[in-house]
Amino acid sequence: MLKNEAPAEAVAGDTGLTPVTRRERRHLLALSWGHALEWFDWAMFGLLSVYIGHAFFPSGNVVAETLSALAVFAVGFLARPIGGVVFGFIADKVGRKVIMIGAIGAIAGSSLLIGVLPGYETIGIAAPIILVTLRLIQGLSAGIEAPLGTAYAVELVRDRPGYVAGFFSFFNNFGNLLAPLSAFTVSAVLGAQMMGDWGWRVPFILGGLFGIVVLYLRRTLPETLPGRSSEQVANLEEDASARQGTWATVREHWLAIIAVIFIVGGMQSFMYAFLTGVPNLANGPYGENPTGVFAISTGLSIFLTLGALLLVPHIDKVKLSRWFVVGRLLTIPAIFLILVYSGPGLGTMAFVMAIGGILLLLNATVFVVVANSVLPARARGTGVGLGYGVGVALFGGTSSYILIWLQGHGAYWLFPVYVAALCALSVVFYLLSKRKHGIYFGR
Repeated sequence: MLKNEAPAEAVAGDTGLTPVTRRERRHLLALSWGHALEWFDWAMFGLLSVYIGHAFFPSGNVVAETLSALAVFAVGFLARPIGGVVFGFIADKVGRKVIMIGAIGAIAGSSLLIGVLPGYETIGIAAPIILVTLRLIQGLSAGIEAPLGTAYAVELVRDRPGYVAGFFSFFNNFGNLLAPLSAFTVSAVLGAQMMGDWGWRVPFILGGLFGIVVLYLRRTLPETLPGRSSEQVANLEEDASARQGTWATVREHWLAIIAVIFIVGGMQSFMYAFLTGVPNLANGPYGENPTGVFAISTGLSIFLTLGALLLVPHIDKVKLSRWFVVGRLLTIPAIFLILVYSGPGLGTMAFVMAIGGILLLLNATVFVVVANSVLPARARGTGVGLGYGVGVALFGGTSSYILIWLQGHGAYWLFPVYVAALCALSVVFYLLSKRKHGIYFGR
């Protein structure tokens, strides 16, 4: 079994946890605000699929239009593995900082262009073609933003992986909160008619403009790649894999790559079932009031955001591996609760979203850090980028589409079976990888 890269060290104080410095928090803010923007853009596209479908794929059938937009949503996910591998490999060779700046620039720029892109009625077939192209660019960039950003943060604050997990989860959830909150606000102010006509564009434009702020924050990030002027991680790895080539290390850790795919895929399928699947089911086939749906989604995001903030100081007090395994196993029975929402009824939807939110909080807080913990730093950008991208593309990007498609074909009950199987496999492969390779930080 390989040695941990960053064994926990107790320091003076009642908690026995290494304190996080002001400088480290500043670096975490620069990285986590970018995560918030990525999640904002991603959740916004999913939430507004009904309106995007009507603008770019008009057919007169709301279900068909929504499915077309969700297919474009999935296209962005399909690009993520490519972006993860290509940019992750570059990050493992030349450094983290330049990739993290480029990624957020592409994500924000694409969001801004989606917000101002004319629809099908104005420029015809060019509209959906440009939309798909922009989603591909976002997918390539987002493929490295989350996995490398988390790896970068763990390398900057390597004695507190649980703190990093909670800190990033807060901002990820804050991005998810801003998405339904923006949609709710615009819908409430403009009304359903104007929301469908052009109001849905406003959140995308705001997201693109905020990217300028994130780029400014990231300009002072230090490099953490060993041998690239990083004093913090100069001695990060002591095992033989530190002297191997990147792809040789990835091949050696093939079981860890599979574990990452299912760690990410299981969480993505569970998460998007509640964040976009159920809301689109409500707005589309069930014909619920959109303002009420966005209000419920906003409430869920508020709970996840505040919950993650409360968990930040406590996660390191529990073994990261135990937190992951127990939390992930609890998702298996919890996902079947979505079957309760089998027809119109905002009260039922709110109940299902509330129970699902508790399990989302326990799982979404740690899953990216756990995925990073199974690979050494030298190949972490490439390996986690690959596994994360494949997991998101196969299981996250298709989650909402599968849910609505199954509901439309009278097989809604199959969706929780599918998600439960993914969550179970994630635990199995994680434990197998941990037994074979160990973990590289945390406990």
